[in-house]
Amino acid sequence: MEQKNSWWPLVTICLGTFMLLVDVTIVNVALPQMAADLHTSFTGLQWVVDGYALSLGVLLLGAGALGDRHGHRRLYAAGLALFALASLACGVASGTEVLIAARVVQGVGAAAMFTTTFALINAAYQGRARGVAYGVWGGVSGAAAAVGPILGGLLTEALSWRWIFLVNLPVSIAALVLCGTVLRPGETVRRGRFDVAGTLTFTVAAGALTLAVIRATTEGWSSVQTWGLLVLSGAGFAAFSLVERRSPDPMLDLSLLRNRSFAGVIVAALLVNFAAFAAFTYTSIWLQSLIGLSPLRAGLTGLPMSILSVVVSGIAGAKLHGRSPRLVIGVGMLLIGAGAALCALMVDADASWPALIAGYAVTGAGVGLVMPALAQSATAAVSRERAGMAAGAVTTARQLGFAIGIAVLGTVFVARAESHLSGHGVPDPAAAAHGLAAGQAGRILAGVPAAVRSTVDGVLHGAAAAGLDAAFLVAAAAGLAGGVAVLALVRATPAPVASDDRPAEHAAVHQ
Repeated sequence: MEQKNSWWPLVTICLGTFMLLVDVTIVNVALPQMAADLHTSFTGLQWVVDGYALSLGVLLLGAGALGDRHGHRRLYAAGLALFALASLACGVASGTEVLIAARVVQGVGAAAMFTTTFALINAAYQGRARGVAYGVWGGVSGAAAAVGPILGGLLTEALSWRWIFLVNLPVSIAALVLCGTVLRPGETVRRGRFDVAGTLTFTVAAGALTLAVIRATTEGWSSVQTWGLLVLSGAGFAAFSLVERRSPDPMLDLSLLRNRSFAGVIVAALLVNFAAFAAFTYTSIWLQSLIGLSPLRAGLTGLPMSILSVVVSGIAGAKLHGRSPRLVIGVGMLLIGAGAALCALMVDADASWPALIAGYAVTGAGVGLVMPALAQSATAAVSRERAGMAAGAVTTARQLGFAIGIAVLGTVFVARAESHLSGHGVPDPAAAAHGLAAGQAGRILAGVPAAVRSTVDGVLHGAAAAGLDAAFLVAAAAGLAGGVAVLALVRATPAPVASDDRPAEHAAVHQ
């Protein structure tokens, strides 16, 4: 590739990455308008977010295996096309069911794109240029989740919530054109059969687990349905482990998890989106339905996180290339946990949007450290022919952590808000807590007599703040746990790993 075109592959890859990751959080500020237009419930709102994140997460491993066998550029282009068609379906959806189904298909296309990004970067760049490329990609990746609410607010306020999906069409077309002109066609392809059994068992296991956590929000952890789904999930993961151990061509080589450093990176990947971004869903609802911000202003509260993640990620990618990810990822996860804890400390019944700024800034710095290091560490642990497998494992962990995190924090928010409402004598506190989580504070207030409306409004503010505090504390615990795990598991000093088919420069994660 000519030098003058050397950064066009990165532009192409980052376009798709930014678009698919923006779509994880872009819906957050539009949830109140979606709920009003589509007359949906709290569970329905969760599935608009989780349907995308879940299908993206559970299919990444399988998509990585497909990319290794059929070509990463080809799969990336197919994912772009499917993502564009699903975005169009989301934009014209006439009901909640159609919207959720289209979001699931969107996740399928996003999985095909996301799992190929690391392999495409590795194929296009070497040495320090690769470090810079990963730094830029990490900045885009980290910023996308924070930019999502801002872009979502702008489009929702200026046009309608449907445009948060329709805007993907011109971006997808541009990325497809670039994909066919600047990405290298030649790449190493693995031989072997596609692991259908592994894909199915993992999909069942991960899907049942996420659905169990979501059902627990409305039915409780003691319900038969919740426990039935948990049992199904456990059986699915056991079956997946058995299938992968016996398969001659597994989509995930479980022996990788015996590598302490790789296992530590996977733990960080599982917890980073949970700790950093899962609470966005509930802060966006709080800012609009109780604080009274417009969708755009609610989205702009995430700007400190976006700016810090881009700046820190670019610096980390350029300056820390080739170094052990132990301190970079470990310190980044600790910062994310500290940022969430700071948000919990600052939010109370009288708080407004400024209470989030400091915590978001600290979280953004942590995200900027973690994302590029995760990206590089994923493919450094394996041969180039298994780059899709390693990338799929890390990105799967990230997206499943986000999907499960939204569900877990939803349960925590509702439970804590319900407890606060019960303590203030609110009739049917469970229904009121679910209404708060669904952005229906205005409807709740409209149903009470004018004489007590001011008092009830104060109680609702207190309940929402209590729910957010509890959610942020859980997110903080996840971030701190991830940091401790990385510092304990990942080796401090990188060393080359001998391999017949992997040069030493690829071995940043080792035993």
